[in-house]
Amino acid sequence: MFAALFSKLGVPIKTTVSATVLEEALNGAVIVRPLQLGQPISRKVEKQCAHFYSVTITEDEARDGFVCRVQSSDKSKFKLLYFELEENGGLSLALQEDSAKTGKVTSAGMYFLGFPVYCLDQTTNSVAAAKDPDAAFFKKLDGFQPCEITELKPGKHVFAVYGDNFFKSVSYTIEAICAAPFIEEKENLRAVEAEILSKRAELSKFETEYREVLAQFTEMTGRYTKEMQEIDELLKQRNEIHASYTTIPLIKRSSSRKKSKAASKEAKEDGEVRDRKPSTRDRTKKKWYNIPLKVDKRKPC
Repeated sequence: MFAALFSKLGVPIKTTVSATVLEEALNGAVIVRPLQLGQPISRKVEKQCAHFYSVTITEDEARDGFVCRVQSSDKSKFKLLYFELEENGGLSLALQEDSAKTGKVTSAGMYFLGFPVYCLDQTTNSVAAAKDPDAAFFKKLDGFQPCEITELKPGKHVFAVYGDNFFKSVSYTIEAICAAPFIEEKENLRAVEAEILSKRAELSKFETEYREVLAQFTEMTGRYTKEMQEIDELLKQRNEIHASYTTIPLIKRSSSRKKSKAASKEAKEDGEVRDRKPSTRDRTKKKWYNIPLKVDKRKPC
């Protein structure tokens, strides 16, 4: 259950092939379907189950190189397995390649090209990545190791697709390819893997340099904060010293500031009184006093 949760979070988890599948293969109790070169097959395999395929290659095809690839468009987890034939007719597991996300699909492949090719185990530094991203980067190529088998002999060979999902079946497409038409791709693969090996060697030296610079940066950042605090404190002390150059007692200075504030408040209130418009009552009173009195001159008092 925990492995399933980690897998959902994108953390690669190392899993193993079911013992039942391996035992049935060893006893020859599995169904093996033929797989023709250049003819992909799409199927669905249940979780912790396997579909077995046999491929027969000629001497020329073995010399030119052989590739077996599997991909899942719904990004399911699976394993590509290679079995060796035993004398009793059983099958023993010789190689396995875990699927990995490559763009919009998950895929796995085995390349028997007559020269050393490499596989990348992404579960090697998954725990380190969760604890220290820097360490994960420097260990990114630790799982880049040479495959044990570099070429196949002419004859029959058996591969299998193992459903490695935790809760559902796996939809996949498997294909077997003769590498004869892919001369340029073979040389490109050889060249790029040589560069990756060089990078793996450089990472060790680079990590040492990076750690030293990072330690210096951390030290400088701490010093920056400390220097800023000390400068602010010195400037504060300077201002206090400047303020002490006066003959006015502290109490009088405080009283003067209070009087100044009171005067400002009174001036503000006077301005508000002057600016205030007369009320209706004031206008009525003024109008009553200004009423003109008419005197009748015809009637003496």
